[in-house]
Amino acid sequence: MELTTVKIEKPETANFILGQTHFIKTVEDVHEAMVTAVPGIKFGLAFCEASGACLVRWSGADETVIELARKNAASLAAGHSFIVFLGEGFFPINVLNAIKMVPEVCHIFCATANPTEVVIAETELGRAILGVVDGFKPKAIEGDEGIAWRKDFLRQIGYKS
Repeated sequence: MELTTVKIEKPETANFILGQTHFIKTVEDVHEAMVTAVPGIKFGLAFCEASGACLVRWSGADETVIELARKNAASLAAGHSFIVFLGEGFFPINVLNAIKMVPEVCHIFCATANPTEVVIAETELGRAILGVVDGFKPKAIEGDEGIAWRKDFLRQIGYKS
């Protein structure tokens, strides 16, 4: 077995969701979940098929992020993994529960805009995602100033009133 990491290649502010699923039906079902959760959403989805033709299957509603999804899924090349890139102005918080409710979805590894490395194991059979490195390690424990900043920030962006 060989362990490697694959860096997710994306623009700095692009948000994505990385997960594991178990069936080719995922492509259509995740697409439907996305557009039902947020009508007009811009996204790209790619799925690494793990049997049959073993293709990177894809769908979406914006060519730029569709291409990001296809490129990153091909780099990961881990069976039954999927990646969804969100267009500018759309965020995982708005679609994550809808994706989790798709019957084929087994696991979500991350939902982030942070720099991300995916830890991959490769055997003779294929490749698997073991986990992710999502962003940077903490520098300190939050204090009163950090608490005040967090609370103000969430209100500024409209997630708290």
